[in-house]
Amino acid sequence: MKNLIFLSIILAGFAAHSQTISKNALGLRIGDNDGFGGEISYQRYLQENNRLEFDLGWRDSNNVDAFKLVGLYQWVFPIEGDFNWFVGAGAGIGSFDAGENDGIFALVAGDIGVEYNFEFPLILSLDFRPELGFNNDYSDDLGLDIALGIRYQF
Repeated sequence: MKNLIFLSIILAGFAAHSQTISKNALGLRIGDNDGFGGEISYQRYLQENNRLEFDLGWRDSNNVDAFKLVGLYQWVFPIEGDFNWFVGAGAGIGSFDAGENDGIFALVAGDIGVEYNFEFPLILSLDFRPELGFNNDYSDDLGLDIALGIRYQF
């Protein structure tokens, strides 16, 4: 119980610290989750330390090709200087083609990562997104998506 109270105080302190999140950021997120893939990524500022992220992308592997749309709600916390870390949760939908078998799928996702805001309007990020799929033909287990993001801020 003491650890939970201590952790809550630390997180509240991070949340109270002001940082700058751009109103909009648009770019690419390149990663690997059951095959190489890329995503067009859009982030939208909500309030002081919260934003939405939407990613539309594809996955290409030996067994399956897939398109998916994922939406995440993220909390952003400063580390030091222009570095931030973020954590979030969300869900997504998609379609896949696995040879003679194709269909649609749903997923839930978590997200944790670190980002660097340059003095010019660019953000570089590295994040880890575990995704739990809900379709036995595509993925009914945990997929671990690690990706590098580059986004233009405006």
